[in-house]
Amino acid sequence: MSDLKLAKSALISVFSKDGLAPIAKKLHQLGITIYSTGGTEKYIKDLGIEVIPVEDLTSYPSILGGRVKTLHPKVFGGILNRQNNANDVAEMKEFEIPQIDIVIVDLYPFEKTVASGASEEDTIEKIDIGGISLIRAAAKNFKDVLCVSSVDDYTEFLELISQNNGETSLEDRKKFAGKAFNVSSHYDTAIFNFFNSEESVFKLSFQKGKELRYGENPHQKGTFYGEFDAIFDQLHGKELSYNNLLDVDAAVNLIDEFKNDSPTFAILKHNNACGLAQRDTLVEAYNDALAGDPVSAFGGVLISNVKIDKATAEEIHKLFCEVVIAPIYDAEALEILKGKKNRIILVQKEIELPQKQVRSCLNGVLVQDRNSKTDRLEDLKLVTNNKPSENELNDLIFASKICKHTKSNTIVLAKNKQLLASGTGQTSRVDALNQSIVKAKAFNFDLKGAVMASDAFFPFPDCVEIAGNEGITAVIQPGGSIKDQLSIDYCNQNNIAMVITGTRHFKH
Repeated sequence: MSDLKLAKSALISVFSKDGLAPIAKKLHQLGITIYSTGGTEKYIKDLGIEVIPVEDLTSYPSILGGRVKTLHPKVFGGILNRQNNANDVAEMKEFEIPQIDIVIVDLYPFEKTVASGASEEDTIEKIDIGGISLIRAAAKNFKDVLCVSSVDDYTEFLELISQNNGETSLEDRKKFAGKAFNVSSHYDTAIFNFFNSEESVFKLSFQKGKELRYGENPHQKGTFYGEFDAIFDQLHGKELSYNNLLDVDAAVNLIDEFKNDSPTFAILKHNNACGLAQRDTLVEAYNDALAGDPVSAFGGVLISNVKIDKATAEEIHKLFCEVVIAPIYDAEALEILKGKKNRIILVQKEIELPQKQVRSCLNGVLVQDRNSKTDRLEDLKLVTNNKPSENELNDLIFASKICKHTKSNTIVLAKNKQLLASGTGQTSRVDALNQSIVKAKAFNFDLKGAVMASDAFFPFPDCVEIAGNEGITAVIQPGGSIKDQLSIDYCNQNNIAMVITGTRHFKH
């Protein structure tokens, strides 16, 4: 027995009318009876297409300000009846319920309403009841009914009924049912998260997934779930890889610390800054960022907090880099950067970054608030006799911002708002400091007068002693060790200034 079914009737109830006209016209052309209600009914009538009001089917008007329109046995019976079930067929005849073969729904825009900052009352009114019920009913009964649950599926649906003259296969209907349950589950998750105040319950849903070339390594499969286009416009280059996306994420979070500052340029590799500088002009900032580690910069991700101009683009073009990110580009700068076919060029849009961070762990996930705490001058507590100069204070804050976005354990060395070197992801703080000193010297930086930032407290005075021997004159750290005084005493004895913030910045 063929699983092909010829549609004879359709129920249409949509919020957005975009793209509906060609569907309504095709259904009419195919001789398919159309049922509808409210604004959708009026829209179809205005197209000059015959439509039967749902109220005529149910003998009930739309009531309660439109809250109840389609919730009626004559509607849901027409959708949920099993056409191969004798009892269902008999009851359909007894109660004069017409068969409904196609259901087309576009739900109230709940997520957009929440995002708009609407009042709670207005948001609640955008919780769709009838539409979501129609979707679930039609998708459940996919053996007999085809459900179109989103504007995004209109094109595919129109092609399907046009090519097959209104006939659909079981495979087609089951495919659309899967799409429908994706829509309904995502919609319910959004509603739940609007109401959810219990941190013990976690639900997350993404409508779009993009398969990547591979994951972290070529033998691993990778997919990105999210709305990349909401944050960036890609102007040029190849598709971003899994590792590109991780570096881009690290870059945008780091540069956010310098959002309203003087021209600042950062170069990242494996999620850590290998160069960062702040200057009066962007080209100076780029050149001094590159000087921080020109070796690691090869194949890195570059990001600016201001427009990239021609002079800066000319310097960037000399370097092989994977990704360049900026809020805007000069036309001449863009043409220069496009000179490398695969170079990814992104425009970062004005958008608030997510306030929750999620990562897989064991057989579940870990969720935490984004680290939105940035150390500021007013947060600093002087704990030594020697006070930092104004220049040192500015460098301490500068170094602390970088430290916050560097893998733990980390030590960051900076001078005159330039990253000299950092020790990243080390198992001991001493190792992180030694690594940063070796790197700074390798690129001929003079550490005399530099400052040091640490992501966590010093359990012993060994780090400040090593730093002091290299000429470092000021230190910023969270404090909190029971042996803080040992480090403070060493600084006092050696004319090193130390401030504590009271805030740890681990990053794993």
